[in-house]
Amino acid sequence: MRIVIAEDAAVVREGLVGLLGDRGLDVVAAVGDPDALLAAVDEHRPDAVVADIRMPPTHRDEGLRAAAEIRRRRPGTGVLLFSQYIETRYADTLLADGAEGIGYLLKDRVLDVDDFVDALHRVVAGGTALDPDVVARLFAARADSAAESLESLTAREREALELMASGLTNAAIAARMDISQRAVEKHVATIFDKFALPRTAQEHRRVLAVLRYVRVSTEGA
Repeated sequence: MRIVIAEDAAVVREGLVGLLGDRGLDVVAAVGDPDALLAAVDEHRPDAVVADIRMPPTHRDEGLRAAAEIRRRRPGTGVLLFSQYIETRYADTLLADGAEGIGYLLKDRVLDVDDFVDALHRVVAGGTALDPDVVARLFAARADSAAESLESLTAREREALELMASGLTNAAIAARMDISQRAVEKHVATIFDKFALPRTAQEHRRVLAVLRYVRVSTEGA
């Protein structure tokens, strides 16, 4: 496995090189900033990239943005990002275009070399490696978001959603609510928008909306 490492702290960077080298992995480049990372990926065409999310110059999300560019240029490259902090917005951004070949670990988890190497193998194979603490925070954040989006519905939109959850078609909902089917379609479209369900998942949006309603209703019971 050929790997490029990007970490601005020299001690951490060299430590990663040593850890991976001891496990027989080939670190072809180790750099300290996102521009050097992109150049190293273009030059070496690695199987995987290991990068800190926060790098110079602002130490915010440079590593994340570099990872997105690498996935755009070389979709088959595994990307394993790590951070000292749990940032759900980083995880959401990272997973927005799919979870294949993606990893996000906390820096403390990197110290467990077996888990770290296993995560690398998974992302190179096209799998996903997410830190358990990151996953837990993501679920919590999305549960809060689901509750907020449900509260944003009007009374009629919520009634339409409740009838959807009962398994009724748009035609049946229209009859039950004594409105036109076109009005039901508008309610359903608004529910999708308020729940931020993407059009790319159109065939699943009705199911996802119902699941969100059921989950929030159950949690509030």
